[in-house]
Amino acid sequence: MSIDAIVVMCAAGSRDEAAGIAQALVEQRLAACVQVMPIESWYYWDGAVQHEPEVMLHIKTQRSRFPALCEAIKALHSYDVPEIVAVPITDASPRYLDWIRESVS
Repeated sequence: MSIDAIVVMCAAGSRDEAAGIAQALVEQRLAACVQVMPIESWYYWDGAVQHEPEVMLHIKTQRSRFPALCEAIKALHSYDVPEIVAVPITDASPRYLDWIRESVS
């Protein structure tokens, strides 16, 4: 059985921004579920190491929805280069995979 489900990770600069992105992705049926959690990030940007609080979104969707999901995130996100990284779901319960598929189709 082929599993087409993915988890997309995207860090946002604030809880409000993350909530707006999450709401839009679910409303547009680009995501079945978006979980939002506070994180701290260290990264290299503008020639220096940066350290900022951020909010991580874990977005559950289908691989076929990834291009449209990327475009939606880019349109809503405040960062010049938002993190949009997809990781395949290699194993999951069949009912959960069905729910993802039904939610984004």
